[in-house]
Amino acid sequence: MALYTSHLPQWKKAEIEAVKKYTDEYDLVGLVDLHGVPGSQLQHMRRDLRGSAVLKMTRNTLINHAISEMGGDINGIKGYLNGQSALIFTNENPFKLFKKLEQTKSKMVAKPGDIAPEDVIVPKGPTSFMPGPIVGELQQAGIPAAIEGGKVKIRESKTVVKAGEEINAKLADVLAKLDIRTIDVGLNLQVAFYENTFFEPSMLAIDEAEYFNNIVLATQQAVNLSVNAAIPTAQTMEAILSKAVREARNLAVEAAIYEKDVVDMIIGRAQSESLALKGITEEN
Repeated sequence: MALYTSHLPQWKKAEIEAVKKYTDEYDLVGLVDLHGVPGSQLQHMRRDLRGSAVLKMTRNTLINHAISEMGGDINGIKGYLNGQSALIFTNENPFKLFKKLEQTKSKMVAKPGDIAPEDVIVPKGPTSFMPGPIVGELQQAGIPAAIEGGKVKIRESKTVVKAGEEINAKLADVLAKLDIRTIDVGLNLQVAFYENTFFEPSMLAIDEAEYFNNIVLATQQAVNLSVNAAIPTAQTMEAILSKAVREARNLAVEAAIYEKDVVDMIIGRAQSESLALKGITEEN
Protein backbone atom coordinates (compact mmCIF):
# COMPACT_ATOMS: atom_id res chain seq x y z
CA MET A 1 0.00 0.00 0.00
CA ALA A 2 1.34 3.41 -0.96
CA LEU A 3 2.35 5.63 1.94
CA TYR A 4 -0.13 8.38 1.05
CA THR A 5 -3.05 5.96 1.51
CA SER A 6 -1.78 4.33 4.69
CA HIS A 7 -3.82 6.74 6.82
CA LEU A 8 -7.11 5.70 5.21
CA PRO A 9 -9.71 3.65 7.12
CA GLN A 10 -9.67 -0.09 6.44
CA TRP A 11 -12.89 -0.05 4.41
CA LYS A 12 -11.43 2.53 2.03
CA LYS A 13 -8.24 0.50 1.67
CA ALA A 14 -10.40 -2.54 0.86
CA GLU A 15 -12.21 -0.57 -1.85
CA ILE A 16 -8.91 0.50 -3.39
CA GLU A 17 -7.60 -3.06 -3.35
CA ALA A 18 -10.81 -4.30 -4.99
CA VAL A 19 -10.39 -1.82 -7.86
CA LYS A 20 -6.76 -2.91 -8.34
CA LYS A 21 -7.76 -6.58 -8.22
CA TYR A 22 -10.46 -6.19 -10.89
CA THR A 23 -8.06 -4.18 -13.07
CA ASP A 24 -5.56 -7.06 -12.96
CA GLU A 25 -8.23 -9.67 -13.68
CA TYR A 26 -9.95 -8.04 -16.64
CA ASP A 27 -8.72 -6.87 -20.06
CA LEU A 28 -10.85 -3.71 -20.14
CA VAL A 29 -11.38 -1.01 -17.53
CA GLY A 30 -14.09 1.55 -18.22
CA LEU A 31 -15.89 4.46 -16.61
CA VAL A 32 -19.66 4.78 -16.82
CA ASP A 33 -21.89 7.67 -15.79
CA LEU A 34 -24.70 6.71 -13.40
CA HIS A 35 -26.39 10.13 -13.41
CA GLY A 36 -30.17 9.91 -13.58
CA VAL A 37 -30.34 6.10 -13.38
CA PRO A 38 -33.00 5.00 -10.86
CA GLY A 39 -31.89 2.42 -8.31
CA SER A 40 -34.35 -0.20 -9.52
CA GLN A 41 -33.18 0.16 -13.11
CA LEU A 42 -29.55 0.03 -12.01
CA GLN A 43 -30.14 -3.30 -10.32
CA HIS A 44 -31.79 -4.60 -13.49
CA MET A 45 -28.79 -3.48 -15.55
CA ARG A 46 -26.38 -5.20 -13.19
CA ARG A 47 -28.31 -8.43 -13.66
CA ASP A 48 -28.13 -8.01 -17.44
CA LEU A 49 -24.35 -7.55 -17.26
CA ARG A 50 -23.77 -10.47 -14.91
CA GLY A 51 -21.39 -13.01 -16.41
CA SER A 52 -19.93 -10.59 -18.95
CA ALA A 53 -18.99 -7.50 -16.93
CA VAL A 54 -18.54 -6.29 -13.36
CA LEU A 55 -19.89 -2.92 -12.27
CA LYS A 56 -17.98 -1.44 -9.33
CA MET A 57 -19.46 1.59 -7.60
CA THR A 58 -17.25 3.51 -5.19
CA ARG A 59 -16.19 7.06 -4.46
CA ASN A 60 -14.32 8.99 -7.14
CA THR A 61 -11.57 9.79 -4.65
CA LEU A 62 -10.97 6.09 -4.03
CA ILE A 63 -10.88 5.38 -7.76
CA ASN A 64 -8.28 8.15 -8.02
CA HIS A 65 -6.21 6.55 -5.26
CA ALA A 66 -6.36 3.11 -6.88
CA ILE A 67 -5.43 4.40 -10.34
CA SER A 68 -2.57 6.45 -8.89
CA GLU A 69 -1.18 3.42 -7.09
CA MET A 70 -1.27 1.31 -10.26
CA GLY A 71 0.50 3.97 -12.33
CA GLY A 72 1.31 3.64 -16.01
CA ASP A 73 -0.92 4.51 -18.98
CA ILE A 74 -4.12 3.78 -17.07
CA ASN A 75 -3.54 7.04 -15.15
CA GLY A 76 -5.13 8.81 -18.10
CA ILE A 77 -8.53 7.47 -17.06
CA LYS A 78 -8.58 10.01 -14.21
CA GLY A 79 -9.10 12.77 -16.76
CA TYR A 80 -12.56 11.33 -17.50
CA LEU A 81 -13.56 10.86 -13.87
CA ASN A 82 -16.38 13.22 -12.92
CA GLY A 83 -19.93 13.30 -11.62
CA GLN A 84 -21.50 10.00 -10.64
CA SER A 85 -18.90 7.72 -12.19
CA ALA A 86 -18.52 3.99 -11.63
CA LEU A 87 -16.00 1.49 -12.92
CA ILE A 88 -16.86 -1.34 -15.27
CA PHE A 89 -14.61 -4.33 -15.95
CA THR A 90 -14.91 -6.89 -18.74
CA ASN A 91 -12.89 -9.13 -21.04
CA GLU A 92 -14.90 -8.02 -24.07
CA ASN A 93 -13.56 -5.44 -26.50
CA PRO A 94 -14.76 -1.79 -26.21
CA PHE A 95 -17.09 -2.03 -29.21
CA LYS A 96 -19.00 -4.98 -27.76
CA LEU A 97 -19.18 -3.33 -24.35
CA PHE A 98 -20.50 -0.07 -25.81
CA LYS A 99 -23.17 -1.95 -27.80
CA LYS A 100 -24.23 -3.95 -24.76
CA LEU A 101 -24.55 -0.82 -22.61
CA GLU A 102 -26.64 0.88 -25.30
CA GLN A 103 -28.94 -2.15 -25.38
CA THR A 104 -29.55 -1.90 -21.63
CA LYS A 105 -30.92 1.63 -21.94
CA SER A 106 -34.62 2.36 -21.80
CA LYS A 107 -36.85 5.36 -22.47
CA MET A 108 -38.08 7.39 -19.52
CA VAL A 109 -40.32 10.43 -19.21
CA ALA A 110 -38.43 13.70 -19.13
CA LYS A 111 -37.87 15.74 -16.00
CA PRO A 112 -37.73 19.56 -15.98
CA GLY A 113 -34.29 20.66 -17.10
CA ASP A 114 -33.53 17.52 -19.12
CA ILE A 115 -31.96 18.06 -22.54
CA ALA A 116 -33.82 16.45 -25.43
CA PRO A 117 -31.56 13.87 -27.13
CA GLU A 118 -33.65 14.16 -30.30
CA ASP A 119 -36.60 16.13 -31.67
CA VAL A 120 -39.69 15.47 -29.53
CA ILE A 121 -42.81 15.13 -31.65
CA VAL A 122 -46.31 14.87 -30.24
CA PRO A 123 -48.33 12.92 -32.83
CA LYS A 124 -51.77 13.98 -33.93
CA GLY A 125 -54.79 11.92 -33.05
CA PRO A 126 -57.20 11.18 -30.19
CA THR A 127 -56.06 10.89 -26.57
CA SER A 128 -57.58 9.09 -23.60
CA PHE A 129 -58.38 12.38 -21.85
CA MET A 130 -61.89 13.59 -21.20
CA PRO A 131 -62.62 17.32 -21.72
CA GLY A 132 -61.16 19.42 -18.93
CA PRO A 133 -58.14 21.49 -17.88
CA ILE A 134 -55.86 19.21 -19.91
CA VAL A 135 -56.91 21.06 -23.08
CA GLY A 136 -55.51 24.33 -21.76
CA GLU A 137 -52.37 22.62 -20.49
CA LEU A 138 -51.71 21.13 -23.92
CA GLN A 139 -52.30 24.44 -25.66
CA GLN A 140 -50.03 26.30 -23.23
CA ALA A 141 -47.29 23.78 -24.04
CA GLY A 142 -47.71 24.62 -27.73
CA ILE A 143 -49.69 21.49 -28.62
CA PRO A 144 -52.81 22.15 -30.76
CA ALA A 145 -55.61 20.38 -28.87
CA ALA A 146 -59.38 20.38 -29.21
CA ILE A 147 -62.40 18.42 -28.04
CA GLU A 148 -63.85 15.98 -30.53
CA GLY A 149 -66.30 13.14 -29.93
CA GLY A 150 -66.21 13.68 -26.19
CA LYS A 151 -62.43 13.23 -26.02
CA VAL A 152 -59.40 15.49 -26.24
CA LYS A 153 -57.75 15.27 -29.66
CA ILE A 154 -54.43 16.60 -30.87
CA ARG A 155 -55.25 18.23 -34.20
CA GLU A 156 -51.83 17.95 -35.84
CA SER A 157 -48.39 16.54 -35.11
CA LYS A 158 -46.20 19.07 -33.39
CA THR A 159 -42.46 19.26 -32.70
CA VAL A 160 -42.48 20.67 -29.18
CA VAL A 161 -38.73 20.71 -28.55
CA LYS A 162 -35.73 20.17 -30.79
CA ALA A 163 -32.69 18.02 -30.10
CA GLY A 164 -30.30 19.74 -27.71
CA GLU A 165 -32.94 22.04 -26.22
CA GLU A 166 -33.99 22.04 -22.58
CA ILE A 167 -37.37 20.60 -21.61
CA ASN A 168 -39.16 23.03 -19.31
CA ALA A 169 -41.40 22.06 -16.39
CA LYS A 170 -44.69 22.73 -18.20
CA LEU A 171 -43.70 20.62 -21.21
CA ALA A 172 -42.26 17.83 -19.03
CA ASP A 173 -45.59 17.60 -17.18
CA VAL A 174 -47.58 17.39 -20.42
CA LEU A 175 -45.26 14.78 -21.97
CA ALA A 176 -45.56 12.68 -18.82
CA LYS A 177 -49.36 12.82 -18.99
CA LEU A 178 -49.22 11.77 -22.66
CA ASP A 179 -46.72 9.02 -21.69
CA ILE A 180 -44.24 10.24 -24.28
CA ARG A 181 -40.86 8.90 -23.18
CA THR A 182 -38.01 10.94 -24.59
CA ILE A 183 -34.99 10.40 -22.36
CA ASP A 184 -32.59 7.49 -22.77
CA VAL A 185 -31.67 6.25 -19.31
CA GLY A 186 -28.83 3.83 -18.77
CA LEU A 187 -25.12 3.45 -18.24
CA ASN A 188 -23.30 5.97 -20.42
CA LEU A 189 -19.77 4.86 -21.20
CA GLN A 190 -17.38 7.74 -20.56
CA VAL A 191 -14.19 5.99 -21.64
CA ALA A 192 -12.74 2.48 -22.01
CA PHE A 193 -9.09 1.56 -21.45
CA TYR A 194 -8.19 -1.50 -23.50
CA GLU A 195 -4.81 -2.75 -24.71
CA ASN A 196 -3.13 0.48 -23.53
CA THR A 197 -5.51 2.60 -25.62
CA PHE A 198 -8.35 4.90 -24.56
CA PHE A 199 -11.63 4.59 -26.47
CA GLU A 200 -14.22 7.35 -26.21
CA PRO A 201 -17.91 6.88 -27.09
CA SER A 202 -17.54 8.81 -30.36
CA MET A 203 -15.08 6.14 -31.54
CA LEU A 204 -17.35 3.27 -30.53
CA ALA A 205 -20.75 4.44 -31.83
CA ILE A 206 -20.68 2.56 -35.13
CA ASP A 207 -23.63 2.10 -37.48
CA GLU A 208 -23.18 -1.61 -38.14
CA ALA A 209 -25.41 -1.67 -41.22
CA GLU A 210 -23.51 1.22 -42.79
CA TYR A 211 -20.18 -0.36 -41.84
CA PHE A 212 -21.21 -3.66 -43.47
CA ASN A 213 -22.39 -1.88 -46.62
CA ASN A 214 -19.06 -0.02 -46.83
CA ILE A 215 -17.18 -3.31 -46.63
CA VAL A 216 -19.34 -4.78 -49.39
CA LEU A 217 -18.78 -1.69 -51.56
CA ALA A 218 -15.02 -1.75 -50.92
CA THR A 219 -14.90 -5.44 -51.86
CA GLN A 220 -16.76 -4.80 -55.11
CA GLN A 221 -14.46 -1.91 -55.97
CA ALA A 222 -11.36 -3.98 -55.17
CA VAL A 223 -12.58 -6.81 -57.39
CA ASN A 224 -13.33 -4.39 -60.25
CA LEU A 225 -9.88 -2.82 -59.91
CA SER A 226 -8.20 -6.21 -59.89
CA VAL A 227 -10.09 -7.38 -62.98
CA ASN A 228 -9.74 -4.15 -64.99
CA ALA A 229 -6.05 -3.74 -64.12
CA ALA A 230 -5.39 -7.47 -64.70
CA ILE A 231 -3.96 -7.93 -61.20
CA PRO A 232 -4.27 -11.68 -60.63
CA THR A 233 -5.58 -12.89 -57.27
CA ALA A 234 -7.16 -16.15 -56.17
CA GLN A 235 -10.55 -14.40 -56.04
CA THR A 236 -10.36 -12.65 -59.44
CA MET A 237 -8.21 -14.88 -61.66
CA GLU A 238 -11.22 -16.56 -63.28
CA ALA A 239 -12.88 -13.21 -64.03
CA ILE A 240 -9.63 -11.81 -65.46
CA LEU A 241 -9.21 -14.81 -67.82
CA SER A 242 -12.86 -14.62 -68.88
CA LYS A 243 -12.48 -10.90 -69.64
CA ALA A 244 -9.26 -11.55 -71.60
CA VAL A 245 -10.96 -14.26 -73.66
CA ARG A 246 -13.92 -11.98 -74.47
CA GLU A 247 -11.64 -9.12 -75.48
CA ALA A 248 -9.44 -11.42 -77.60
CA ARG A 249 -12.50 -12.78 -79.41
CA ASN A 250 -13.85 -9.28 -80.04
CA LEU A 251 -10.48 -8.19 -81.41
CA ALA A 252 -10.28 -11.23 -83.67
CA VAL A 253 -13.78 -10.58 -85.01
CA GLU A 254 -13.15 -6.85 -85.57
CA ALA A 255 -9.83 -7.55 -87.33
CA ALA A 256 -11.25 -10.56 -89.25
CA ILE A 257 -8.53 -12.85 -87.96
CA TYR A 258 -9.60 -16.28 -89.07
CA GLU A 259 -9.17 -18.55 -86.08
CA LYS A 260 -11.24 -21.63 -85.43
CA ASP A 261 -12.86 -20.22 -82.26
CA VAL A 262 -14.13 -17.06 -83.96
CA VAL A 263 -14.54 -17.90 -87.65
CA ASP A 264 -18.26 -18.56 -87.22
CA MET A 265 -18.65 -15.17 -85.53
CA ILE A 266 -16.75 -13.45 -88.36
CA ILE A 267 -18.92 -15.12 -91.00
CA GLY A 268 -22.08 -14.27 -89.05
CA ARG A 269 -21.04 -10.65 -88.76
CA ALA A 270 -20.20 -10.46 -92.47
CA GLN A 271 -23.57 -11.93 -93.32
CA SER A 272 -25.37 -9.41 -91.10
CA GLU A 273 -23.48 -6.53 -92.70
CA SER A 274 -24.22 -7.78 -96.23
CA LEU A 275 -27.92 -8.08 -95.48
CA ALA A 276 -27.95 -4.59 -94.07
CA LEU A 277 -26.15 -3.27 -97.15
CA LYS A 278 -28.59 -5.09 -99.42
CA GLY A 279 -31.51 -3.50 -97.62
CA ILE A 280 -30.02 -0.02 -98.10
CA THR A 281 -29.42 -0.54 -101.85
CA GLU A 282 -32.92 -1.89 -102.41
CA GLU A 283 -34.45 1.17 -100.71
CA ASN A 284 -32.45 3.45 -103.01
